Amino acid sequence: MERMLVVVFNDESKAYEGSRALDQLDGEGSIAIHAESVIRKNADGTATLKQAAGDFPIRTIAGTALGGLVGLLGGPVGFGMGAAAGALAGSIGDLYTAGVDADFLDDVSAALVPGKCAVVADVSEEWVTPVDTRMEALGGVVFRRARKDVQEDQTARDVAAMREEIEQLKTEHARARADQKANLQAKIDILNTKVEDKLDRARQRSEKIKWSCPVF
Repeated sequence: MERMLVVVFNDESKAYEGSRALDQLDGEGSIAIHAESVIRKNADGTATLKQAAGDFPIRTIAGTALGGLVGLLGGPVGFGMGAAAGALAGSIGDLYTAGVDADFLDDVSAALVPGKCAVVADVSEEWVTPVDTRMEALGGVVFRRARKDVQEDQTARDVAAMREEIEQLKTEHARARADQKANLQAKIDILNTKVEDKLDRARQRSEKIKWSCPVF
């Protein structure tokens, strides 16, 4: 299962230890890391990106799940690099990109106070024990959220809204004059196509997540 993972530590050195521990778990096959960084929460509420795992370029996090979550936790103002500034959209777009909800963000933000650091990662894991055991031994507080759950919830809401609109259009179509029916039917057909496209993308995303998870 693909999850967004945030582990909050009291200081930077422990956060780096946590990052190395995650890398070790990835090497052992206990988890699969898709992207990972260490951030520090500044006094002004921004987040400074301290490290990107491996050779993952800092500038490429814009538009990714990791970039969306980092943007939510402090925003690109604290990055101290022009390439990232302005690259992340507003908070609503970041929530969707990161695949997390507001409750998750509130929980993390309450723990990630100024002066503390966190390992932020997009991972696939089959169970929580490997990560929790290693992180808690280092004094880390672990937060995680399954990305597909949030995305599926959003898809369900979007589809429900479009289907409601379709029903309203059908009601209007039944009452419309003959010269108005073609235009209303065209709108119904477009919405039906959008519903099918959204459901198809959700199915494809579900399959991708399923096959990206490690096999034990």
